[in-house]
Amino acid sequence: MTTLAERLGHPPDARLLLVNCDDLGSTHAANVAVYECLREGLATSATLMVPCPWAREAAARYRGEDVGVHLTLNSEWDEYRWGPITHAPSLVDGDGGFPRTIEEVFDHADLDEVRRECRTQVERAILWGFDVSHLDSHMGPLQLRPEFFDVYLELAVEFGLPLRLSGASSERAIGFPFRRLATEEGVVFPDRFIHLPGAGVREAFDKVLSDLRPGVTEVLAHPAIDSDELRASSPDWSRRVDDHAVLTRDHAYRSLIERVGAVLIGYRELRDLQRAG
Repeated sequence: MTTLAERLGHPPDARLLLVNCDDLGSTHAANVAVYECLREGLATSATLMVPCPWAREAAARYRGEDVGVHLTLNSEWDEYRWGPITHAPSLVDGDGGFPRTIEEVFDHADLDEVRRECRTQVERAILWGFDVSHLDSHMGPLQLRPEFFDVYLELAVEFGLPLRLSGASSERAIGFPFRRLATEEGVVFPDRFIHLPGAGVREAFDKVLSDLRPGVTEVLAHPAIDSDELRASSPDWSRRVDDHAVLTRDHAYRSLIERVGAVLIGYRELRDLQRAG
């Protein structure tokens, strides 16, 4: 079987590394850091949280970078809230924003409202001028249940966009063959996705680069610059500041990527492959 690396025009044993920055648009601190990571650092892609208050400012800073849509149905922080951009009563909790937990989404969300909200988030990003490169799911609810995954996959097919999917080893725990379903629809996705809950990109790099396998591996980061705004809004602010430092100032990781022979790619390459059929 032809590997994803080969389909992308690389040798079958190529080690391709995709470094994605989540939460663009969540705060001004994230906007500054994400674009710096994309323009001057190791990041190759980012994802925009369209419903967040700073998303429009992120659009104003956009210069054609590889940016996807971080489909958002949750607002997890206690004191900083965002909510639907459509009329979606089932997606609003008693505090006026999206539910804080995935379980609340599953308990109360109307799938028609989920579908309309997610499609509108993609359409708004396009309206703002983003050349949308891919889709992923903030906190993952669109991947964890078949009826929600149907919405995720439908949008990927409709807009011709690749998806972030967790690894093959997670399919048994989640309970349905989401990677096979995506493949059957012609949707492209990385071979592996590395996210260490509660840790940052430094730990992810240490885990991946010590034994980087052939194929496309996605590593996740949440960079932000240090600011009063970030410290007030984000409980994990220090990890986000460290992610920014790793991707822009820690030259040891750039050297390590070169030593292991990794090739940095973005989601645009996957999108172009998918649209080529």
